[in-house]
Amino acid sequence: MEILHVSAECYPVAKVGGLADVVGALPKYQHQLGCVAKVVMPAYKSRFFEQNEFELVHQGGTWVGFNWYHVNVFREKNNVLGFDLYLLDIPGLLDKEGVYGHWNDLERFLAFQIAVLDWLNEWQHHPDVVHCHDHHTGFIPFLMTHAYKYERLRNIASVLTIHNAQYQGQFGWDQLYRLPGFDLWKAGLVGWEGAVNPLAAAIKCAWRVTTVSPGYLEEMYNGANGLESLLRSERRKCKGILNGIDNKVWDPATDPMLPIHYDDTSFVNGKREIKRQLCEEFGFDPELPLFSFIGRLVGEKGADLLPDIIGRSLYEQQNQLNFLVLGSGDPHTEWRLHQTKNTTGSNFNVQYGYNEGLSHRIYAGSDFLLMPSRVEPCGLNQLYALRYGTMPIVRSTGGLKDTVKDFGDQGGFGIRFIQAEVWDACQAVSRAVELYRDAQALQEIQEYIMQIDHSWDSAAAEYVKLYESIVIRP
Repeated sequence: MEILHVSAECYPVAKVGGLADVVGALPKYQHQLGCVAKVVMPAYKSRFFEQNEFELVHQGGTWVGFNWYHVNVFREKNNVLGFDLYLLDIPGLLDKEGVYGHWNDLERFLAFQIAVLDWLNEWQHHPDVVHCHDHHTGFIPFLMTHAYKYERLRNIASVLTIHNAQYQGQFGWDQLYRLPGFDLWKAGLVGWEGAVNPLAAAIKCAWRVTTVSPGYLEEMYNGANGLESLLRSERRKCKGILNGIDNKVWDPATDPMLPIHYDDTSFVNGKREIKRQLCEEFGFDPELPLFSFIGRLVGEKGADLLPDIIGRSLYEQQNQLNFLVLGSGDPHTEWRLHQTKNTTGSNFNVQYGYNEGLSHRIYAGSDFLLMPSRVEPCGLNQLYALRYGTMPIVRSTGGLKDTVKDFGDQGGFGIRFIQAEVWDACQAVSRAVELYRDAQALQEIQEYIMQIDHSWDSAAAEYVKLYESIVIRP
């Protein structure tokens, strides 16, 4: 079986969030199951593109409305990711630094989707499945089925994975002319609540729709940023498949980003030394419990709660704990964290921006990882933390609820709280501090969580089973 994944992100080529981690791992594990899994993504200006060897496999051009663009498709020659990687280059449009946030993102991702289909239209054979990820690729299932020039692609199965329904890519009907020609009476398939909505279009037109955890799918039926009724009407073709992690990338025994390696038999000394180095770097007392937050500083992650959680917890615990934050996002939240740092002395520090190496060291050196998310479709950070022997403190939502069981329950190994409120998060922090004082109990939990298998093996197999249920055989 041949699968073509189409995505705006793929680790380590270009990463903004968990989407990149999924697309960088799932095809690799599908390949190990005997599938031919490929990824096509935009050729951003990136170190990966510059530092690896590529060959030109396609040249052409594509129209987006009244604009014509030259298109190059490059294939990575040495299979360094464990699957075929294709980078689609549109000079002057996609070859920019950064994935999102450009003034012409609408044109950029429309051009990317149309160029992918133009390229696919010229293949001598066809993949069995085109697997689209999030709204940046949302028009592909619609265009494969209804655009005049893609009639050859009608019988290719399409799958949409929703990584985060908060972002849908809506735009006005006055821009509809940019799409390739189709019967206008079918325009309702791309619209939702007065706008053209690529995520809604994909939900309507994809053969199957998946979300990144069963819990998130159930939550979306009642809260999906306006798509609730649409998802309920398409419930028959929706399935929640829990994300995994790449155990080869996220392995404290071999991770090249760690100064010291450890496993579930040597984690006590290994984590202690990495924590000591982290505390020295950020001015903490290594004898105190270290709480960390890694991620985007945005409301859906509960980042706006962090300043008050940190301040209140330090007051309640009489400064007998440390907090470290790594991330960037909302300017007001960043400013409040800066103010908090100025008033909490040596018990809190923050590093703004994205730093992959530092994030690995924080996962390894922290005692607890705090995730007060309002929305968390799956969450990968808690899975990384478990793998590195760091106990997650999570709000019970989405994939966090699916993957973390409270240590107060039978067989539990994490800390959960219900409300996305400062008081509830601080109560969870207080429970963590109390547990930290019982070194043996904490070490028993750490040893256990490092042995939990959250690899992509089972999830990749579920996706293959899903594909097999819809693929049309000649």
